[in-house]
Parts: sequence; C-alpha cells; structure tokens
Amino acid sequence: MDLFAATANFAFQEPLGPGAILLRKFCQQEERAKTNAVALLRDLAALVEISPLRHMVTPGGFEMSVAMSNCGALGWVTDQAGYRYQAVDPETGSPWPSMPHSFLELAKRAAQIGGFEGFVPDACLINRYEVGSRLTLHQDKNEIDFLQPIVSVSLGLPAVFLFGGLERTSPTRKVHLTHGDVAVWGGSSRLNYHGILPLKDGLHELTGPYRYNLTFRKAGSKSVIF
Repeated sequence: MDLFAATANFAFQEPLGPGAILLRKFCQQEERAKTNAVALLRDLAALVEISPLRHMVTPGGFEMSVAMSNCGALGWVTDQAGYRYQAVDPETGSPWPSMPHSFLELAKRAAQIGGFEGFVPDACLINRYEVGSRLTLHQDKNEIDFLQPIVSVSLGLPAVFLFGGLERTSPTRKVHLTHGDVAVWGGSSRLNYHGILPLKDGLHELTGPYRYNLTFRKAGSKSVIF
C-alpha cells in the first residue's frame, strides 16, 4: 500500500513563491495511515520523554518563548556559544532520539511533492507554542547545504506564518496555518525570512492549548537533490 497515494491527491497545493509550496491538510489522512497527524503526535510524545522540551537561550541572553527539542542525527541548539547543530542533547548529555519512521517518510514525501526529490533530513526541530509564543523573522542558515529544502509541519492550534524574502525588510505574506498543513520551501526561496505571529488562545482536540511544529532539515554533509 502506498501510504501517500491518497495524500498527493488530497492535499490542496498553494504556491508561496518560487520553490515554495503549502500542502493544505497534508497530514489529515485516514486513521490507519502510519504518517497521519495522530501517529505523528503519538511519536512526538515519546520523543519528548527522552529529550524534554525546554526554552533555549539566545547568544544575547534572551529566553525563547517557544519550547524546543530535537530528533535525528543532529539537533539545533542555541546558547551563549551561538546557534549550531550538534549530535548530543546538551540537557541530557545523550544523543538526540532517532527520527521516527513516520516523521522521515512524511518529510520525504512532502519534499518530493514540492519538487525536491531525494531529500533525506537528518534533523527535526520540535517547537511547542503556547499562547503568546512567537518566532521573529529569521533565516534558516546554520545548515551546510542550502540546496536542501525545509519541510515544516503544523499540528494543533492554528497560527499565522510570515513568509518574506531574502531581506528582513522584504514584504511578508501572512499565511494562516491549520492542523495538518505542511510547508515546503527551497531553491531561490530557501533563505527567505520567515516567522510566526504570537499564538492566539485556543483549545485543540488533540493538542490542547498548544501548537506543535516539526521542521525538517538536512543539516550535515551535502547530498544530491535531483
């Protein structure tokens, strides 16, 4: 059975820019699918038991409003030493937990639909937003290979995604994200500034007062994208 055959037909594809696309309700699949939103959240809960969510501190000393963790061979961290990827969770002293099959297959398939065949992420940043949490405009540029796309999965409460251009001052587009939406961007849009407006109060049937975001990247050595 092709777990994603229905997905490709079901997801509404909304262009965001060159090399950037939003797959509406991509994770909203039949209950038996191994990569639907329910399965992702179940695997996510197991991951944060191993590497708990925490509020990291920026090099400037500011505590981030979003709680974070990672899975995969590499994890993104920030502290007084700077922004970087590393193989060990600084809080537990152990390697980050392995990336679940559900995560990996979802990211690969979404990237494929977005035009990035051969994407195999080695890092997944897990973000948990609560009321008022936000991410200011930023670029994802701690990775080695900018030919690799970014795949971003939204779970739980809705949010407003800001998608801009190559300059912080570029005009931004406000994109309303809901449970199960997946954004993919790469190519000439790979280094576009993006962010999340402060999360509004709400209660989701699966995640309660939270929104979760899974961001898949190829952070380590370069590989081929067809």
